[in-house]
Amino acid sequence: MTKVPTTDIDRCVQQVNDLVRAGCELVRIAVPRQADTAAFAQIVQKVSVPLIADIHFSPARAIEAIEGGAAKIRLNPGNIKSRDDIHRIIDAAKSHKTAIRIGVNEASIRDLSKEPVPFEQRVDLMLAEMRQYVQLFEDRGFDQLVLSAKTSDALRTIEVNRRIAAAFHYPLHLGLTHAGLPEDARIPSAVALGTLLAEGIGDTIRVSAAGDPVIETQIAVEILIALGLRRRSRPELIVCPTCGRTEIDVVALAHRVAEALSQVDKPCRIAVMGCVVNGPGEASDADFAICAGKGKAFFYRGGQKIATVPEGEIVLRLLEVLADL
Repeated sequence: MTKVPTTDIDRCVQQVNDLVRAGCELVRIAVPRQADTAAFAQIVQKVSVPLIADIHFSPARAIEAIEGGAAKIRLNPGNIKSRDDIHRIIDAAKSHKTAIRIGVNEASIRDLSKEPVPFEQRVDLMLAEMRQYVQLFEDRGFDQLVLSAKTSDALRTIEVNRRIAAAFHYPLHLGLTHAGLPEDARIPSAVALGTLLAEGIGDTIRVSAAGDPVIETQIAVEILIALGLRRRSRPELIVCPTCGRTEIDVVALAHRVAEALSQVDKPCRIAVMGCVVNGPGEASDADFAICAGKGKAFFYRGGQKIATVPEGEIVLRLLEVLADL
């Protein structure tokens, strides 16, 4: 999702393009005001990826975004409830062949004027809200739906999406409502999204973290790669965890290798190992491996030893070999 003002069209287009380069296949944009939907319509014409309009509170913004070329809009059942408003949105979406994501957020469906809902009841509440909302669309003959139910809690996110997957036949979008700073978002996002995807649940995902959305995308891509759902387009670095057997600073070496690999745009697996226990085995599984010892390293390619290199030449020799891959 973009994180710059939608009315700043040039910056928004730049961020969309940055996200596409990072691996995004869909990008969502907030359109809280009429000026935003007007800008959204211009942005649609300037980018190559389908755009989703994020709608809250205003049926007018939903219809404007649909007419402006949104591939999909996101509606929040927690803040657009009028049957007449929903019908108008559905009719516009039908006319423009626009999909609609029903996005139930745990925080949005609770009545803050009442007592807090116990944690164990929140999944039931979200599922009930989803059933009621979906029924409005089905009664109107609209089935171009994507469903999502998000919380900030990994376990509740897993549970509610399992139940939605069992109850409905529509595609599901997965995500946590928020997961903190990027360094804090990685683990809960991987746990929640990875668990569901490994069970065959989920069609699109979004990692939510404070800050640069490109980092969100990078985390999401890594989750997909780890599950075999996306092929790696850049080098993968495998590093020995180190122990008392190592005779070289493996971590420092790995950082130098990682920096060098940042300039390489080839899908390959590189292993940096620090002893004879795991080194040969990792070498056989990697396209290229460095098994480092005191003052030197053995180089392997495709599991076969090809050279012995002085410690000071390891990274330079690696780049030379990678140039031939």
